[in-house]
Parts: sequence; structure tokens; C-alpha cells
Amino acid sequence: MRPSGRQIDEMRSISIETGITRHAEGSALIKCGDTHVLCTASVDERVPPFLKNSGLGWVTAEYGMLPRATHTRMRREAKNGQSGRTQEIQRLIGRALRAGIDRVALGERQITVDCDVIQADGGTRCAAITGGWVALRLAVNKLIQAGDVLSDPLIDHVAAVSCGVYAGQPILDLDYPEDSEAGVDGNFVMTGSGRLIEVQMAAEGSTFTREQMDQLLGLAEQGASDLVAAQKTATA
Repeated sequence: MRPSGRQIDEMRSISIETGITRHAEGSALIKCGDTHVLCTASVDERVPPFLKNSGLGWVTAEYGMLPRATHTRMRREAKNGQSGRTQEIQRLIGRALRAGIDRVALGERQITVDCDVIQADGGTRCAAITGGWVALRLAVNKLIQAGDVLSDPLIDHVAAVSCGVYAGQPILDLDYPEDSEAGVDGNFVMTGSGRLIEVQMAAEGSTFTREQMDQLLGLAEQGASDLVAAQKTATA
């Protein structure tokens, strides 16, 4: 039995609310159970120096957690510098979102997706990717409406979900009590068409078999499908 009482293939409740902030070109508040992440997308008509005059656009991301997003207060990284974990997560978010965009069609501009964790209960990076795509979609919609891009640069949905082995059983969408005790922990980033962008898998106390890996992938495909459905509803 899972601590939450969910079935092994049952996602937490998912909600995505858009238009959260006034100034950002795109914004979304994603809630995956008790994990809540505010995602905003900002358009800049400049690109990083290494892309100047290339004709290619760029999507990047920044990630952070509010001091009391967790059970005990964390010190603000603005005072102490970014942790290795934060840098790794925001690079993952940027890679994931770039996989779903045609950088030629975007044109020579940059979109920065900021993901701020308001409340954490496991799976924050996955929620950030899923909600970040919605914010990106809304920002791109504004570019299309303004005639700033000639064709839609978003080529597919991008969503992410965690899976792991808890109490010897593969499960979908780990919350914190499960994540903290899982023998195997993984994050799956996928496109709406079911293609893999990135898989992060690690044994956290016990090794896992090829059969378990296949089971986790099957659960991830199911979870990603649910998340893409929520993205479509939010951006309809």
C-alpha cells in the first residue's frame, strides 16, 4: 500500500492554471498533488552571444525553491549562490523544453522559463518541465498573434513524470514520503508523441532489473499521457 493510498499506476491530482502573472508573456501555476510550481516565460529579442547572427532561437530555464517550500526553511540561494542541485535541474528543464521547439522557426530570440517552487512534495523538476511547457506555449502564442513568427515553432508537447521502486514495487508519480524511501528513483521526460527526451534513473538502495525498468517506462508513458492531456486542457 502506498502512503497516499493511491494505486501503483495512479497519478496525483493535476491542475494547471494559466494567466497567473500580469507581466510575463506566458505564465502557469501547476499543481501535482501538494507540489506547486509557478512557471513564467519571458521573451527577449536578443540571444546569447554564441548564437548572434545564427538565425537560431534559444530556450533556457531557471529554477528555484522558495525558502519555506519544504518542511524546514532553506536559506535563499540569492544569498549563498546556487547549489549543484539547482544548476542541474535548471539545465535539465532547458534541455527538455528545447527538444520540443524548432529553433529556426522561433527566430533569433530567447525565451527564458522561470520555475519557482512554492510548495514541494516530490517531483518538483518534473512539475517544472510540465508547467514550463505551458508557459512557453502561451508565450509563443503571443508571438504568433503579433506576427513575429511565421510558423508555430512548438513541434510537440513536453512533459515529465517520476517513477520508482517503492517497497519492491514499481510505482508512478512519487510524492515525498515515497521518494525519500524509494529503492530506485527515476525521472522520465517525454514528448506528446511518446518519444523520450531524457531518462534519469538511479538505484537508491537496491539495484533493479531490466523487467522493472520496462515496467517503469510503461508507467511513465501512462503518466506523461495524463500530463499532456492536462496541458492541452490548460492551453485550449
